[in-house]
Parts: sequence; structure tokens; C-alpha cells
Amino acid sequence: MSVLKVIEILGNSNVSFEDAVQNVINEASKTVKNIKSVYVQDMQVTVNNNKISEYRVNTKVSFGILDD
Repeated sequence: MSVLKVIEILGNSNVSFEDAVQNVINEASKTVKNIKSVYVQDMQVTVNNNKISEYRVNTKVSFGILDD
């Protein structure tokens, strides 16, 4: 039987939404093992002088519960 846990993580990037999601994965994988998927729940940008200055994502990261 497979059991997954889901945590919510916010991420950001100055480059793109894809980079913001990759930043979430990179940071989460430092303490969370066995990441299975990332669901992007919401995307936002901040604007400065009529240009996008930051990409933000609200994600749900799913990972498997490891048995000892």
C-alpha cells in the first residue's frame, strides 16, 4: 500500500515560473526525501516599473512515507 504526505510550500524566482517550481523542489529535497509530485496551486507575479520582477508559486509537494 502506498501512503503519501502533502505539504504546502511557497517558492519564488526572478527568472520564470518553471524556475520557481524548481527552487521549491531543490529546497524541499534538502529535508524531504522521496518527492513524488508537485502540484502548482497558484501562480503570481510582482510588477515593478511595468515589468515582471518576481515569479511566485504556491505548491503542494507530495512525497512517499518511508517504511523502516
